Amino acid sequence: MYKKILVPLDGSPVAECVIPHVETIAKSVNAEVELLSVVEQYEIPTRGGMALSEDELKQTNSDTRQHVHNYLGIIVSRLNQLGIKAYPIVLSGKAADTIVDYASNNDIDVIIMCTHGRSGISRWFWGSVTEKVLRVIDIPILLIKAKKGDSQ
Repeated sequence: MYKKILVPLDGSPVAECVIPHVETIAKSVNAEVELLSVVEQYEIPTRGGMALSEDELKQTNSDTRQHVHNYLGIIVSRLNQLGIKAYPIVLSGKAADTIVDYASNNDIDVIIMCTHGRSGISRWFWGSVTEKVLRVIDIPILLIKAKKGDSQ
């Protein structure tokens, strides 16, 4: 059965729709939960001059990582209060690639993630991290579809 559950979160209420499912599953099988957020590094291309100095860019990226770590910490605390061992993981990179790499290299038994339920041109334009992960990973994935009332 599942011993390690990976839960990718992007900070949106839509992505968080998986949390009640994670709580139920983790408690029922006594699994650890790893909450993963991927921070894409800011890069600001300019012509002729820098919009931000290299130090300012590094500080912005550091501040973003700290904000994400604090966000995950709130959810980790909630899960810990329910008796679920949970850990925050903050990585840098492209979301889908980083999720796949992390899951593949860290003995993850199942990934539980939300699908935003976009279709048509919106899906084409924004892409789908969930779809990209689903296409390449060989680890079981439980997809939770966001309800229509959830913010997107």
